[in-house]
Amino acid sequence: MSAPPTEPPTTVSPPWPADPGAPGGMGAQWPKKAADVVDLVVDTIHDKAIRPVLIAARAIVFGLLIAALGSVVLILVSAGLLRLLDVYVFPGRVWASYGLLGLIFCGAGLAAWSKRTTSNSPASGG
Repeated sequence: MSAPPTEPPTTVSPPWPADPGAPGGMGAQWPKKAADVVDLVVDTIHDKAIRPVLIAARAIVFGLLIAALGSVVLILVSAGLLRLLDVYVFPGRVWASYGLLGLIFCGAGLAAWSKRTTSNSPASGG
């Protein structure tokens, strides 16, 4: 009986070239490529996670700022209108100024209430 034919031993080459300066090798370019990969990962994380959080935070901050300034303007305008009505329209009868201003605000509230949209979900209770 003869032995099965043996294959010549194969040599396993390392995944990197033996000479870093050899053609086709990474050579001195691996730091640049590694930095490019890190830069790509950081940009991807920024675009997918950090940027939406920044946009939401800006929207919240600007919304609160607009609401606060709008409240201040509304209070100052209503106080000025009350003084104007008390001094020039109803002199000496501050109750009439309060009544007229109350009617104006109630009418604005009723107008806003009639423009609201209703939700058809069962959790809304309506």
